[in-house]
Amino acid sequence: MTEGQSPDLTPTPPSELFSVAGKTVVVTGGTSGIGRMIAAGFVVAGATVLVASRKEDACRATVEELSQHGAISAIAADLSSEEGCRTFAAAAAERHPEVHVLVNNAGATWGAPLDQHDTASWDRVLNLNVQGVFHTTKFLLPQLRAASTPEDPARVINVGSIDGIHVPILETYSYSSSKAAVHQLTRHLAKHLAPEVTVNAIAPGPFPSKMMRATLAAAGDAIAAGTALKRIGRDDDMAGAAIFLASRAGSYVTGTIIPVDGGMATTR
Repeated sequence: MTEGQSPDLTPTPPSELFSVAGKTVVVTGGTSGIGRMIAAGFVVAGATVLVASRKEDACRATVEELSQHGAISAIAADLSSEEGCRTFAAAAAERHPEVHVLVNNAGATWGAPLDQHDTASWDRVLNLNVQGVFHTTKFLLPQLRAASTPEDPARVINVGSIDGIHVPILETYSYSSSKAAVHQLTRHLAKHLAPEVTVNAIAPGPFPSKMMRATLAAAGDAIAAGTALKRIGRDDDMAGAAIFLASRAGSYVTGTIIPVDGGMATTR
């Protein structure tokens, strides 16, 4: 709005406000768990989605399943090293010179008693969960900037965890530390990539993901009872949060950590 102009008070229809149709979305770790929930939500919402996973067979299966609902492709990639992130970003850029949304979801966890947490377990988790987020964002930044406009900046959505917000019960020292680092990295990147790119994080609570499968099988009812909303998260809960951040509705949000946890970490 220029000086002297009246503001446009016409509300944007919800169908436009929350639309991601036509956007190109990259989801790392997008073949299982939280990543697949997010990727599926974007596909159904009309975005063109590229998922990454270390496993070729998981890539093929995900594309076969989700291509029934929209446009999706996959690249097998190991994002636990800088060179792996560079190779993936180059391959993604060949297919999509413009990337509107990058979802950094690829991650690993590890749990063991304190005296069994060695350097290898820390490296395995932090290399993927923290360095992978940083390097993937860094190498895809030209494509994000190419997709950005003043009215509709490109988006980076990092997947953190409520274990980076509160102290978890399990002895997952490297995992909880990595997710706290992801949250701070989110805020730091948000400051330096604005106004062309917004950077936010989703901090999931209990969801039926691969990482939580054994835990939910053993104590799912107790975990659900420990949330304010008395249930485990559903696929649409995760997809909805990501779509909000990627849509016009979330275009003025940056540097935030959004717990999607049924109140587990925020109401105790």
